[in-house]
Amino acid sequence: MARPRIKDVARHAGVSEKTVSNVINDYVHVSDRTRRAVREAIDHLGYRVNLAGRHLRTGRSGVIALVVPELDVPYFAELARHVIREAERCSLTVLVHQSGGDRAHELAAVAGFGSDFVDGVILSPLALTSDDLRARAGSPPMVLLGELLEEGADHVAIDNERAAREATAHLIGQGRRDIRVIGGVDRSGLGTAEARTRGYRAALDAAGLPYDPAALLPVAAFRMPDGAAAAARALASVPRPDALLCLNDQLALGALRALHEHGVRVPEEVAVVGFDDVEGGQYSVPTLSTVAPDKDAVARVAVQLLRQRIEEGVRGVADEEPLPSPQDRVVPHRLVLRESTEGAEVRLA
Repeated sequence: MARPRIKDVARHAGVSEKTVSNVINDYVHVSDRTRRAVREAIDHLGYRVNLAGRHLRTGRSGVIALVVPELDVPYFAELARHVIREAERCSLTVLVHQSGGDRAHELAAVAGFGSDFVDGVILSPLALTSDDLRARAGSPPMVLLGELLEEGADHVAIDNERAAREATAHLIGQGRRDIRVIGGVDRSGLGTAEARTRGYRAALDAAGLPYDPAALLPVAAFRMPDGAAAAARALASVPRPDALLCLNDQLALGALRALHEHGVRVPEEVAVVGFDDVEGGQYSVPTLSTVAPDKDAVARVAVQLLRQRIEEGVRGVADEEPLPSPQDRVVPHRLVLRESTEGAEVRLA
């Protein structure tokens, strides 16, 4: 069977080929009714965009890259799902790449992987420096996720410092006084762990509680075994902590396992809070209190910013106009309280 073409979609939808093209390219001057008819025709016929042909006609492939450190970390897997869904609404295809937090892989992403096939990149960096970003002239448009490295690129994140301050204040409000931080770091810097540790310290200061660097429990990786090992170290100390602020949910889930193995009751003896609100935290025993970033908003804003940059780049080349300054966008978060801090009677989504 021959591959469906634009003219087949147009005939099925009862519109012109130009209208089909406008819908595929997500132009705004198309009515919702017409756009819906074209989409239904595309789905019915199984039409797929000819990326090579599009690239030749427009100089754009309709492909963007999402680059994250680790695909098997639930937060990044869930975020990728949101980005792909948002991109599909804009008729964009997403290539997902795992950097492993390696600088060479992240530099390759910044450079568009050495080809012009990728129109833009959404990158969650771990190893890049501000100097790396300043040297990216001529690279494809890029949006950064996570903590802001520098002002040379658009950026989307939650307010990690504020979120950690709120989570810590919640524990303090319950009467917890010996709060350890799994994944915490005693250094200045622009990373996520640094921002969340600053939030923890700010909450202690606001409550008039002393800060002890020994309360920070650094980890080699933000995974469940590391969380379990850190919690075991905390339980071996004297006195034992009465709360654990874990800087992601994987660490928190590992900590819950270690607490269970040591016969520690949660939250009666030790309360636990995580970060990221991954699905597994809704089904752990006890269920996990956590900071929930609005992942849908992260994806929506990142894709919107990237599309704007792609369009501005095309116009800028044609008109020789400077591009607008980068945007720093903060998206919402909320503290989701479940059994690990509130007890079995609380079951909030």
